[in-house]
Amino acid sequence: MSLRLLGIAFACVLSACGGSAQGPSRGPAAPGAVPVTTTVVESRQWNDTLAALGTVNARESVTITAKVSETVQRVHFESGDRVAAGDVLVTLSGNQQQATLRAAEAAAREAEQQYVRGNELVGQQLIARASIDTLRANRESARAQVAEMRANIGDRTIRAPFAGVLGLRQVSPGALVTPGTAIATLDDIASVYVDFPLPEVRLASIAPGQRVFGRSAAYPGADIEGEVQIVDSRIDPDTRAVTVRAKFANPQMRLRPGMLIQVRLEQQQRQALMIPEIAVIQVGRDTFVYRVLEDETVEQTPVTIGVRREGLAEIVNGLEPGTRIVVDGTGKLRPGMTIVEGTVQEAKSQPVDEGEAAGGAAP
Repeated sequence: MSLRLLGIAFACVLSACGGSAQGPSRGPAAPGAVPVTTTVVESRQWNDTLAALGTVNARESVTITAKVSETVQRVHFESGDRVAAGDVLVTLSGNQQQATLRAAEAAAREAEQQYVRGNELVGQQLIARASIDTLRANRESARAQVAEMRANIGDRTIRAPFAGVLGLRQVSPGALVTPGTAIATLDDIASVYVDFPLPEVRLASIAPGQRVFGRSAAYPGADIEGEVQIVDSRIDPDTRAVTVRAKFANPQMRLRPGMLIQVRLEQQQRQALMIPEIAVIQVGRDTFVYRVLEDETVEQTPVTIGVRREGLAEIVNGLEPGTRIVVDGTGKLRPGMTIVEGTVQEAKSQPVDEGEAAGGAAP
């Protein structure tokens, strides 16, 4: 008998004679009892989660371009500037359009004067009433020419369509731009959207308002909380997945469009039988735990495992609430062995008999 077993037997004799000064115990441990740590299985509230990879999209995003072919006269921004809706970004040269506008305004004034004079002559019955219709048409045509020229000049002043953050500036004063030439990108990222796919079998468990947690490799360990905004109305026929869009507040602008995000979607709470994952033993295709009997011996109990997360495993079948199981020290146990409640250090430091070590875990 090893010195450790003799020590355990001696401690048992002392306990039987004088009791324990540290409080009540489960009684004297049998010679050869293996120190382990145990727990009582209890039902608890649990949130299932669905994991996916998503892509960040800005709430509003556009590439600023010119509408006309013209030379850049002035650039009013720098890369990365925050702008408000309506701020002037680029002014294009428009000298010719300004001259044409002045000519159109002069023609409009002349047409207005002729129309007023014609009304006076019609009142004096000096010209036919049909002539006033022609004068009115000329006046409206001149006004339309003025409006058209002002619109052309307005196209030469490029403004921000909404508030946001500008990207890299891609033009300089003097550059010739044409319709479609990229000037800069503009993104509203005060809040962002993250689109991610989920299997169609999960469609019934997804709804707007559910909590979503995102994590980026750029900021390890930092979870960002959002909520489901909308579930796409179509299922992808190739992947049989539905696209879910979640909205995330982004006050510090950490999330940028195009960023890859690890997404966890929380499901509704339910009652689940959760145990520490280290208590579960896998041998081949068999999964079991060590259940503690009333006489402090253990037996292998086959179990069916559900979800695993955060060091916990769900027991779908095989255990009932109130069952006492071994958590730490399972590597030294065999069915029928006697155990004694100890600390984690005791459970891990107990030496394994050479015969047991060679035999391996019992099926």
